[in-house]
Amino acid sequence: MGLFFIKCEEAGHVCDKHQYEEASITEKIKLNIHLFYCSACRKHSATNKKLTSLLKNISLQFLSSEEKEQLKKAFEKELKKHQH
Repeated sequence: MGLFFIKCEEAGHVCDKHQYEEASITEKIKLNIHLFYCSACRKHSATNKKLTSLLKNISLQFLSSEEKEQLKKAFEKELKKHQH
């Protein structure tokens, strides 16, 4: 392949790197050229963009250590009720 033409496997790897803002400018150029003629990789890239967008907009909440311990104790208490 030519200087700026890459195979689908490499395009997928660069697409993933681009999702995490780790792709170099050269890799981005190669990826865009590849996406121009490869519909399968365009679809993969579009899916990655949607996933990235969803992850950026998600608001996760975590249990505190105390809440985890309370949940664990409640679970163990219920488990003992069902073990005869």
